[in-house]
Parts: sequence; structure tokens; C-alpha cells
Amino acid sequence: MDDFDTCTSMCTDSPETPTLELSFSQVKQFDFTWAPVLGAQFYQLWESVDGVAPFVQVGDDIMGESVSVTMPLHSRLDASYKLLACNMDGCAESSVVDVVGSLAEAVGYFKASNTGANDGFGYSVALSGDGDTLAVGAYLEDSNATGIGGNQADNSAGGSGAVYVFARNGGVWTQQAYVKASNTGISDQFGHSVALSGDGNTLAVSAYSEDSNATGIGGNQADNSASSSGAVYVFARNGGAWTQQAYIKASNTDASDWFGHSVALSGDGNTLAVGAYLEDSNATGIGGNQADNSADQSGAVYVFARNGGAWTQQAYVKASNTDAGDSFGYSVALSGDGDTLAVGAFYEDSNTTGIGGNQADNSANNSGAVYVFARNGGVWTQQAYVKASNTGAYDFFGYSVALSGDGNTLAVGAAFEDSNATGIGGNQADNSSQSGAVYVFARNGGVWTQQAYVKASNTDAGDSFGYSVALSGDGDTLAVGAYLEDSNATGIGGNQADNSASGSGAVYVFARNGGVWTQQAYVKASNTGVYDFFGRSVALSGDGDTLAVGAAFEDSNATGISGNQADNSANSSGAVYLY
Repeated sequence: MDDFDTCTSMCTDSPETPTLELSFSQVKQFDFTWAPVLGAQFYQLWESVDGVAPFVQVGDDIMGESVSVTMPLHSRLDASYKLLACNMDGCAESSVVDVVGSLAEAVGYFKASNTGANDGFGYSVALSGDGDTLAVGAYLEDSNATGIGGNQADNSAGGSGAVYVFARNGGVWTQQAYVKASNTGISDQFGHSVALSGDGNTLAVSAYSEDSNATGIGGNQADNSASSSGAVYVFARNGGAWTQQAYIKASNTDASDWFGHSVALSGDGNTLAVGAYLEDSNATGIGGNQADNSADQSGAVYVFARNGGAWTQQAYVKASNTDAGDSFGYSVALSGDGDTLAVGAFYEDSNTTGIGGNQADNSANNSGAVYVFARNGGVWTQQAYVKASNTGAYDFFGYSVALSGDGNTLAVGAAFEDSNATGIGGNQADNSSQSGAVYVFARNGGVWTQQAYVKASNTDAGDSFGYSVALSGDGDTLAVGAYLEDSNATGIGGNQADNSASGSGAVYVFARNGGVWTQQAYVKASNTGVYDFFGRSVALSGDGDTLAVGAAFEDSNATGISGNQADNSANSSGAVYLY
């Protein structure tokens, strides 16, 4: 029965021809239905992922007259399907059904369980490797609760922040936890950044405006004498229950360092990188003098390692060309094994281009740089100093960074890059102010080279393409946020030219095949709104089949999953969309 065309033509007792119908629903569901077919004993659903590729069977044989399948929406806009009605004598094929429309009906829509105006739900997002766990930061949420599952209704701690964890089981999403800091404080902004381990069982949350003067692991959380020094909290999940595992501070805690502005976890959750981009020391490299605060806001990164549930600081990391105001640590990323670390310093000023150039020429203000570090036997060394191929003042190269699982692919966002190019490999010199760009680099044998210069398909001034970036585990899928893009489209593949929804935001998905990048999808919210900032944050599952996008200023008053998207009575409450 493998050769259905042959069987259909040779067998005389095959079932009658079926008729397949396709509709869409949340979250990411393709709903296939058909009427019972005379003579059919079972059915098979077949798919061509892009309408050109050969058809392959989806799942197992089907005994009923319907099936719902969770699909990666960003890679199924051009898909085609057919149904085979089968018995022991052969199969009959339906006509091919193509995906039509924007798939907006299938986009998952997530809100907080205690939606409130100005909470900024979706400011940060993270996905587990399998895409079954989603963490969402609402950095301006106001409740005074502490720990897990506290009182969400007491809004007496303005801007304290919260994190919401959602889990998928059997294709159904539910909120699993409401997470607060162990020392909730007004304006601490807990949830500013979040990271998940590959299995989703370790969660790191930053509160970069937390005020305690403690240092290291498990210090005194109550001494608020170091305003906005920042802290990171690590939580562990066991059997679906979350508990706080660690309270982490810098080894040189100081007021206004913003420790935790960025966080990243390795795949096993045992390595944590924390950026403090306003840290002030003049040290360079690894393990330098933390006490010399003569390089104001130069920035630092701290690496922590977990062994048997206990966390210790492993490294204090500075740029090789530390300078005041460079903001080293604004963004961080770790490879799956935790042995490769990428750090963005978007205010770095050198005028060099490419890999390993002259770090001392500070003639391109705020052009930005990225530094790659490698760990061997627990010892960190700098591997590369990375600049854009078209370095320009105020381009903010390094505003966002992402690494593939093996650490051999690096994506860097330059949210204020100015070229008017579109697509892949365009003209880098034609300037259209603050349109933004992304640069992809590949490592081979420890040597980095630029692989691609990536722009939006609808490049426009002020869109900030590259504000956020994410890579799949194999590095072959790239998601890029442009949170100030202006189109009024909804769903996947809409009209990019209608700029009537200012600041609504968009996300662009790119795919790599044989080292060549192409744009795969243009992604919008299912309820696009003016200044929703869709694309402020992005995350991809390990296989690239689940895409989460935060719109921190979305305005609906809905709560939970799949609520009413049209009630805009909770200004800047925020939402997250799943594709």
C-alpha cells in the first residue's frame, strides 16, 4: 500500500473519493475534517510543506473523520494537503487543499492571568528546547506578592514585575505558574529578561533595578542601600512545581550597575551569563580588577555555574578594549553546552569592520561591537572581536545577539543601522535612517566569518529591524523583531506596504539552506495595533517550529489564553503570540 497511485489505478474496490476541508484555530491548530467515505476503513493525511515539495504522510493512520494538527505557522503559509481514504484494496485521493489566508485565526494569543494596564507583559519571552514551556516577563506588573503563586490582586508594589510560565501538554496550553521575586520591591522590574534551559526546568529571571547591597549567591536581600544594582533569580521545576533555587548578585555589587539587564542559560541550565551593562570597572578581559570604577558604564558580564543545585560565580568578564560608556553586556547569549558566550556592547565606538580589527580607533561613536568568548576546562578566553561589515556611527551593532546550539552560528542585531537595502546581501551603503539590520556569522575551526547581511523585505526608516533576534538550535532558522515597523497587516504574509499602524511592529523569519539565507515569513500580530511594539522580544524552540513574539504595549483587557483581542481597555498591558 506504499504506492497509492499504482494501487488506485489497479484496484477496483478502493473507497470513493473523499473531500477534505481545512480550517484554523488557536493555538497553532490546522483542523482537518471530512465526511465519512463509503468503503473507507482508515484515512491518511498528506502534506506538501510549501506546495512544491513532495507530499509526505502527517502522523499515523486516522480512524475517524477529523484530525487537528499543531503546525509551525511561519513555515506553512504555502502548504498543501490531501486526504487518502483507504481500505485493504487501496486508497482514493481527495483534491489538494491549499492553505489560504494569513493564518491569523491560528495564532496563539497569550495574556497574563491578572492583566493590568502598563504591566508590559511580553517585554521578555523564552521558550524551552521542545517548545512546550513558555516564560513571559511583565516587568512593570504591580503586585506585592512574593515567590510562586502569590496574591496577584494586591497592586501595592508598582513596577515590581512578574513572570508567567505556560506549559503545553497534549497540545493544550495552560498557565503553570505565577512567579515573583523572593524580595519583591517597588520598581525592581523583575521579569525584564528571562531565560529557560533546554528542558524548561530551569528559569532565570532578572530584576535589573533591584536595590540590595548583597554580593554573590544567597546574600541579604533586605538591605536596599545599592539602588538599581540589580539581581537575578533562578527557579527550578520538579514535577510541574516551581521553587526558587538561587538569589544571585554581582561579585562587585554597586548602585546603578543594572546587573541582570540581560541573562542567558545553557541548554542544561548549569551555566548562567548575566550582563550588567552600566558596571563601571576599568578592567579588561577575564578576572580583572573589579574595584576600579574609572570607566563609567563600560559594562561587565558575570558567568555562574551550577553543580548539584549549588551556584557559584565562575568568571568576571570584561571587553578587551574596555571604555567608558560602551555598555558591554547589554545583550548576552550562550551556546547549548555553555562553552561559547557572545556579548553585545552596542555603544562601543571603534571604526573597524569585520573580525579582529583595530579596537583602538574610536571614531565611530556608538557603532557597537560583539565579543565572543570560549570556555575550555572551566577557563574562559576571548575568541573574537566582531564588528559589522559596514560599521557606522550610532548603528547599535550588538543591541541583540543569539547563538545556535553548537555555538557556531551568531546573529547580531544593529537596530539603528541605516541602509535602505532589502533582503539578503543588499547594498549596505544606501542609508535610510534607523531601519536596522542583522548580521549572521559562522564559526569554523574557531575562526569566525560573516555569512550574511540581512535586511527586512520592507525596509523603512525607524523600523528598528534587529531590535530582537533568536536562532533555532541548529542555527538554520532566524527570527528578527522590528518593533517599530508600521504595517497594518495581520497574521502571516500580509500586505507590507500599508504603513497605517505606526509602531505596530513585525517579525521576519529567515531560513538557511546550504549556507544561503532566504526570508521565509513576514509575521504580524493577529490583532495588529498602533504602538503595540510587536517584536520587542522573540524566541524560537530548538527545532524552530515554535515562535514566540512579545508585544509589550498591546492593549487588550483579556486574561489567559485565547481571550478577546479586541477590547483595548488595558493600555500597554501586553501580549504574547505563538506561531
